Amino acid sequence: MKFIHKIFQVGHFLISLLFIVCAVVILWFTLVQLWQGILPGAEVSIQDRLNAILESIALLTIAVAALELGQTILEEQVQRDVHMSGPTRVRRFLSRFMVVLVVALSIETLVLTFRLSHEAPEQLPYVAGIGFTAAVLLAAWGVFIRLNKSAEELEPEKMEEAKKEDQEVKK
Repeated sequence: MKFIHKIFQVGHFLISLLFIVCAVVILWFTLVQLWQGILPGAEVSIQDRLNAILESIALLTIAVAALELGQTILEEQVQRDVHMSGPTRVRRFLSRFMVVLVVALSIETLVLTFRLSHEAPEQLPYVAGIGFTAAVLLAAWGVFIRLNKSAEELEPEKMEEAKKEDQEVKK
């Protein structure tokens, strides 16, 4: 059984590495896109430059999300070798994921609103849908944390254990 457990750890490690590689590749694409937007001397309209910069912001958001997910998986599943059985663990893992997701969707909403308000205002209801999704996820996350708090109070030692692990991971 320990062998199978090690396979899962290796799998999580590889997935974490792939998220990090994806983040680096997206970062490279972002730099290329940004350079095209600010390239001095090029005969490009201000609107096209602005769109390139806004696209860069959107790509950076995705890169941050990928990097954060890679870090979360690496810390929670590989370094800590955590099993998602207790409420404290589930809340911590889900909270890290939800922060990334809500922030990414919110930034994407902002970027798309700004860009499409000039190019295709008829698409703004779809953008509002993305913003609404971010808001619903944030509200659902808040409800989850609120409901989960009483379950955490049943095992305060798990919270202390998780805080000690945080200190060890930071070293």
